[in-house]
Amino acid sequence: EVLLNPLQEKIKVFEKRVEDTNKESVGRHSELKEQLKHLSELNRQMSKDADNLTKALKGDSKMQGNWGELILTRILEKSGLEKDREYTIQDSHTTTEGKRLQTDVMIHLPDGKKMIIDSKVSLVHFERLVSEEDEEQKQVHLKQHIASIKRHVEQLSAKNYQYLVDESPDTIFMFIPIEPAFAIASAHEPNLYEQAFDKQVIIVTPATLLAALRLVDNLWQNDRQKQNALDIAKQAGALYDSFTNLTDELIKIGKQIGTVQNSYESAMKKLTGKGNLVRRVERLKKLGAKASKTIDSKLLSRAQEEDEE
Repeated sequence: EVLLNPLQEKIKVFEKRVEDTNKESVGRHSELKEQLKHLSELNRQMSKDADNLTKALKGDSKMQGNWGELILTRILEKSGLEKDREYTIQDSHTTTEGKRLQTDVMIHLPDGKKMIIDSKVSLVHFERLVSEEDEEQKQVHLKQHIASIKRHVEQLSAKNYQYLVDESPDTIFMFIPIEPAFAIASAHEPNLYEQAFDKQVIIVTPATLLAALRLVDNLWQNDRQKQNALDIAKQAGALYDSFTNLTDELIKIGKQIGTVQNSYESAMKKLTGKGNLVRRVERLKKLGAKASKTIDSKLLSRAQEEDEE
């Protein structure tokens, strides 16, 4: 009982861990399905709020930049990723020329690779486009807005983050916090996304970035489940070894019991067999030896029967 009860408890713990892992997997997929269901609704609401706020900013690029980083932070929080473990912000890097570069967000993948997100996109011209009523001026602001996005793609591509950060991907995510800002630009410049991609820059908006981050979160969940399975396998292996040691000890004890039994029978033969010691010693008492104790009567009877055979 002392040896096997801990073994039983461990097996119960492993069974519970496997069951919890399966429940967690089912719950996570159900939750992901529900979140994707509300993604379009969330996207519409964010776009509406962003459009209204852009109109209110009146071309303040610094405020727009801060607001863009705030939107990015909220998306990261909704993604399920944990800050400072699965993503970090404002990481500093130094180039070979000694120049200091700072990444807005760095996503850490389970295999050690990195994803870099940049949110410093100016939306001044987009704000002017939205606020302008004159159609000719709207076209001017539209061209400036498209040129601004292209310019930022060029600047971001020139930073060569993939050579600066170990295990970073060849492409960098350029975050535009307002869906219509990218939609209207790509509608009038159909090759805008492809041109950016050719320069190893992927343009993302709140909806597409959130979907990508959900996939990253799923990768982390799968990695944790895999690590849990490996830990269970490791513990099960250790448990098997412990059980093998237990059976080896029981076999050893059995052999020792057999040896002791043989020794016991051999000693008893000397005590109770032909010409045994018990009757010879008892004879000393009958001859007058003074003793304070008496040999067990059953042992005396056995010695007499075996001696007479």
